[in-house]
Amino acid sequence: MVDQTNIAVIGGGSWATAIVKMLGNNQDSVFWWLRDKSQIASIEKHGNNPRYLPTVKLDIEKLNMSSDLNEVISKSSIIIFAVPSAFLKEVLSETNKTALKDKTVFSAIKGIVPENNTIVGDFIHNQYGVPYSDIGVITGPCHAEEVALEKLSYLTVACQDEAKAEVIAANLSCDYIKAKVSDDIYGTEYSAVLKNIFALANGICNGLGYGDNFQAVLISNGIKEIKRFVDAVHPIDRDIKSSAYLGDLLVTAYSKFSRNRTFGNMVGQGKTVEQAMEELNMVAEGYYAVKCIMEVNNIHRVEMPITSAVYRILYEGISAKDEMKRLADIIW
Repeated sequence: MVDQTNIAVIGGGSWATAIVKMLGNNQDSVFWWLRDKSQIASIEKHGNNPRYLPTVKLDIEKLNMSSDLNEVISKSSIIIFAVPSAFLKEVLSETNKTALKDKTVFSAIKGIVPENNTIVGDFIHNQYGVPYSDIGVITGPCHAEEVALEKLSYLTVACQDEAKAEVIAANLSCDYIKAKVSDDIYGTEYSAVLKNIFALANGICNGLGYGDNFQAVLISNGIKEIKRFVDAVHPIDRDIKSSAYLGDLLVTAYSKFSRNRTFGNMVGQGKTVEQAMEELNMVAEGYYAVKCIMEVNNIHRVEMPITSAVYRILYEGISAKDEMKRLADIIW
């Protein structure tokens, strides 16, 4: 058993549920914020989260659930955010600017805050004054659905203060979860954002009928695009081939559990963005991320042909067939 500390998970979706499940293997008590009181009542009644990962059995005796965000944060020393990036600002509007004072904050969000065009770490630092040494990132390669099935999975926990990363890594680790630490909070977080865009691109190609051969070329170019971007944003010595970067890209691009790949596949098959969103009934972070990354890249001017192609398809209404044909000639 690891040292006990008060850890809170903010969010009621599949990834939040998976994190609660992992923490429950090591903690005697887990604080959990869910917006919907009826969802809390359902979890208490059934011992699982019927809306997300219903097969995951949760130890209700260990869960301190509440729809009061301020209460959950005040009782915890470590806060893990696992809400869609598009809704983070709205969720935090329930708190005041000092709510996160003296807290350690980890983001399990793989997206950019749209209103500010910043990764979550920068948003938390700029808006709530949390020092970067108290901010961390939880990334993959890891899908919530495989955590639910207790399949062997891997996590990377990044924080400039590696001792804090070690605490979270220890609390998430169990027989089927292997976690390691990193100090690259910028590279891991931006990579987690970008891989959703490339998974979306891969889905579009699949929906258009492109085969494995082309998709392999697409994703090999995707990791190069990630490297160019993260090196421009935060140039440090990092191995882009390691699991936090390349591994996370591969699982998101190819997995049947990838909502971004699924979303892209529907777009490639001819569905509108609105139709794909309605059918998916979950947030595809890549949709919001591609617009934000394009705007951020106005500063850095990195060559990003895949990101640009996805943006033109989703936001400018360019034919997916025509745009991917053009991209195929560029990336080879």
